[in-house]
Amino acid sequence: MPLSSHLLFPSYPKEDQLRHQHEIEVAVQRVVRSGHYILGDEVGAFEAEFADYLGVRHVIALASGTDAIEVMLRAHDIGPGDKVVVPCFAPSAVAAGIHRSGAALLLADVEADMFTICPEALESVLSTSEGHGVKAVLAVHLYGQPVAWERLQKIAADHGVLLLEDCAQSHGALWRDRPTGTLGRAAAFSFYPTKNLAALGDAGAVATNDDELAGRLRLIRQYGWRERYLSDQEGVNSRMDEMQAAVLRVKLPALDENVSHRRQIATHYVVRLGSCHALRMPVTRMHCEHAFHQFVVRSSRREALLQHLHSRKIPAAVHYPAALHQQAAFRCDHAFPVSEKLAAEVLSLPLHPWLKAEAISTVCEALEEFDHG
Repeated sequence: MPLSSHLLFPSYPKEDQLRHQHEIEVAVQRVVRSGHYILGDEVGAFEAEFADYLGVRHVIALASGTDAIEVMLRAHDIGPGDKVVVPCFAPSAVAAGIHRSGAALLLADVEADMFTICPEALESVLSTSEGHGVKAVLAVHLYGQPVAWERLQKIAADHGVLLLEDCAQSHGALWRDRPTGTLGRAAAFSFYPTKNLAALGDAGAVATNDDELAGRLRLIRQYGWRERYLSDQEGVNSRMDEMQAAVLRVKLPALDENVSHRRQIATHYVVRLGSCHALRMPVTRMHCEHAFHQFVVRSSRREALLQHLHSRKIPAAVHYPAALHQQAAFRCDHAFPVSEKLAAEVLSLPLHPWLKAEAISTVCEALEEFDHG
């Protein structure tokens, strides 16, 4: 008898928690009994362990990935009157973090096959009068795909702007054998429950090798306090709580193995579905290792395909249905043809480490049926 849909496609956040349930319960009880719930030993230990995993000197734990973007920019003195360039096809949370810093958003189109910010588009933006006042470029490793870092770095250096990373979807990804999050001066991470490394709620961090910057990040995350109740500078309240840090410490040792499972499933999809005319498969950048936070195909018949998959109880989704400039909060008059096309065509197939072979085969059979129909 075939498995029911919820058994065949267990939800990723819930299944991820269940796989670590005993260890999480032990960690949570440890926090509860400690009597220390904010910026305590668990946070300090997670910061050290994640820094060791990445190979950086500092990780500064924060309350969310959006906060991580805001605090990272503030620590670089980027705010009102400054501009930050971001890819037009990106989660709205990226734009929200920039807005909260006080900086203005400047958009650049993306690469059609890689989904990340296009170097030529960035060069074009920075070379126009509109590019005056740009202080930083935030490179988003979308879906777990590393950006074209070397080319972007040269363009940023030529124009005298910072190149920073958004790694909210790229835990475990590698660019030329280097983990994303270690490529620039600083990188923002999210540990939202659906991420490759997932907390039980909101949590984030900034990673850096810069000692002075790390000190500024720690000041800003807690009211600008160098000493309790005395603010040396304007800050925010963005502290990872002890519970989230304890959960992340449980899951961190399994991250590489889980990302390896994601890659195996992605390879199966590519091999099995590579000849489907209705689909355009994702591409991994040369000399990189994709983290496959999402497995995203493209289809000019996206809505019909989505309906077909849903009719078979397959939890496909759209990440993301609108580019930033198509949303009321970030609307602008420029055209971004690649981002607009992606927003109309992208479709995320089920992929997480706990999916079994039967689930993957069910997805492939449904897509082949659609392709032949």
